[in-house]
This record gives sequence, C-alpha cells and structure tokens, in this order.
Amino acid sequence: MTFPDAIAVGYLLAAVLFILGLKALGRPRTARRGNLLGATGMFIAIAVTLLDRAIVDFRFLALGVAIGALVGALLALKVRMTGMPELVALFNGFGGAASVLVAGAAFLEVVDAGTVDDQLAVAAAVTVLVGAVTFTGSMVAFGKLRESLRWNGFSGLHIVRAATGAVALLLVVGVVVQPDSLGRFWGAIGGADMPVVIALLNAFSGVAASTTGFVLDNPLLIIAGSLVGASGLILTQIMCTAMNRSILDVVFSKAVVVARGSHDDAYGDGVTSTSAEEVAMLLEVASRVVIVPGYGLAVAQAQHAVRELMTVLEGAGAEVMFGIHPVAGRMPGHMNVLLAEAEIGYEHLLEMDRVNPTFAQTDVTIVIGANDVVNPSARDDAGSPIAGMPILDVDESGTVIVVKRSLSPGFAGIPNPLFVADNTLMLFGDGKQAVLDIVAALMEG
Repeated sequence: MTFPDAIAVGYLLAAVLFILGLKALGRPRTARRGNLLGATGMFIAIAVTLLDRAIVDFRFLALGVAIGALVGALLALKVRMTGMPELVALFNGFGGAASVLVAGAAFLEVVDAGTVDDQLAVAAAVTVLVGAVTFTGSMVAFGKLRESLRWNGFSGLHIVRAATGAVALLLVVGVVVQPDSLGRFWGAIGGADMPVVIALLNAFSGVAASTTGFVLDNPLLIIAGSLVGASGLILTQIMCTAMNRSILDVVFSKAVVVARGSHDDAYGDGVTSTSAEEVAMLLEVASRVVIVPGYGLAVAQAQHAVRELMTVLEGAGAEVMFGIHPVAGRMPGHMNVLLAEAEIGYEHLLEMDRVNPTFAQTDVTIVIGANDVVNPSARDDAGSPIAGMPILDVDESGTVIVVKRSLSPGFAGIPNPLFVADNTLMLFGDGKQAVLDIVAALMEG
C-alpha cells in the first residue's frame, strides 16, 4: 500500500467512525458510545494528518497541541454546567474563525502563485463568509448568554441585517469573478454580523469546515463538516418548531425591546406563597408528580437533590416523571444532560408532546427554575412576545408548585400569569435548598 493510499484509508475509517458516532448520539442510551466513536475517529484523523509529508515543521504543531491541551483541561475543570451554553457558543465561534484562517491562508497562497481556479475561489469565498458569520454571531450569543450584552437593538435592525447580508453576498460574488481582487476578499470576511441561535451557529461551523475541505482538497473535512452542518440544521429546525418560529424569522426578525420594570408590581397581591412543609403535605397524598426543570435548576445545581426527591416519592408509591421542553435552559438538551448527570433514568424524561396530555391527570407539578416554557401567555395572549410558542401546560395540573428565588422574569423578560393562578403556590428560595427542605419534611412526616 502506498503512502497516499494509507492516508486515504485512514480518512475513510475516521469518516465511518464519525457517521456511526453521530448515529449513536441520536439516542440517550447510546450517547456515550457515540462520543467514544467520534473521539476515536478524530484521533485517527489527526494521526493520519500528522503523517502527511507536506508538514515540514512539527514544532508549531506541538506548541499548538500543548496550548490547546492546557486550555481544554482548565475549561473542563473550571466551567460549570450552567456555563456550558456559553462555552458551546465559543467553540462554534472559534471553529468558524479557524475555517476562515485556514481557507484564507490557502487562498492567498494560490493567488500569489497565480493558480487559483473557479472551484477554489467559490469554496474560499463561501468559507470566509460563513466562518465570519459563525464567529461574530457566536460572540454575540456568548455575550447574551452571559447577560453581559443586554443591547436588544433598534427598530430597524432587521433591515440592517438584511442589507449587510446582501452586501456580503455581493462581495463573495466579486471574489469568485475576480479572485485576485483581495479587497473584496477581506470585505467578505467582515461582512456579516448577526446573532443567531446556537444550533444554527453549530450548523454554520460545520458548513465552514466542509467548504474548507474543498479549499484544501481534504475529503475528511468535507465529510465531517457536512455531518456537523446537516445535524446542526436539523437541530435548528427542531428548535424553531419548539418556538413556533421560522429560521428566517430568527435571523431577520425585528428587535423586540421589553421593559424590565418591577415585576413584583405586575402581580399585585395575587401571589400565594407556601413552605416546604406545606408542599410535603401535598406530595404525601399525590399519586402522580411531574417535575419541570429549567435554567434555575441548573444555576442552583439542584439535579442531585431532585433525584433524592424522586426516590423518596417513588418509595411512597407515587409516579414521578419529568417534563422536558425542547428549549428549556440555554442550549438544546441542557436539562437532559443535567438529569443524566444525577443518574435519573431516561424512561422518566418525557418530551413536551408526551407530557402535555398527562398534566390534567397530574396531582402536583413542581416547576424548578423554568419560566418562559411554562408561561400561559404564549398560548392565551396573541400580543405577547412569545405568542404561539408551544409550552408545557403545567397550569392544567391539580396543583402547581413554582420554586424560584423571586418573581424575576425569564429570558423573554415578561410577567408570567402562572404565578398568580388559583392552583399555583410559590416556594421562594434557592432551588437546591428548597428541594432538600421538601425531602426533609417528607422524611419527617
């Protein structure tokens, strides 16, 4: 077997492992095996690439590996589960930036040599455009997820986005028509700054990697990038369906600025507070309990306490299920990962379509840190910013217990009528401590 053939076989094996790993990631029970298959495929891909005779100096590669390993280890140790959405946004952005740098360097090299062709020009132009969108959009997403970027734009922002995107596309066409005009090339790199959802940014990073593969004539990059891009687009569509919005609406929608005044005043005297002891009394006679986790549960790191509560309730003969909204938390699958960390069985996790018909037969629903995904305004108020978004119909339960630190709004920044519903009791406090207090009261009862 010749050396180029060995590289091709290695890339083919890595591609097969990527495909098998992605398939395994589609099911919670096989997700760990999927991660292992994908990691193995990446190891093979890197090892084969390092055997390429075109690499003339391994010192810079070794330095990059050392720095990357150090940063990765620090992130693994320091970043909490609540910070994972921001970290994913950064990863997507850096992936896009890497595609821009690699494809740009390759493009400039062939331009200097005078050997650029149409295929290379198209691939390079698309790569820098999509990669730049991925990077800038991810940075905006990172800032918003950390709540350090609170600017919601202005009334004409959607027009600016569309115009900027059109200019960027024109620059891309200009690069293809006249590839030696480097001014157009640099303009395409900075030509699109639009905040989009994490799933869409993930898809963009895959597309950028795939087009980089065309620039470098690397089949593995083409395959891997296509897999990431396709799966990201599918996930984006799922997320958009869960929010009852189209992709175009997400990207080019008008900015909605919501006044964030005192929400305590919005509820007046309609809020009914409760205690852990009162909640325990309700749970003692409940035959079916549904727990709805949200971002507040992640912040409080209450997943293990919730597991303990589930164990106590099941020991008393109650049926305990978890209602999972597709966009609960700050990233797709956020709640599933948290509950899996606490070793809560997948059979207890019910998606929105499965759990909604059961709320009418549920004695007690406990909402821990969720807000917008249980807000009846999405269903009942046509003028609400979240109107039409499918929600968990927790208000149909016999009794709803909402565990929150305060009456502060969710990510949408609007009041929640559920808090003043006749069948709702508010248990104020830290999510983890509140659940532990309920467990203690049940054990004493």
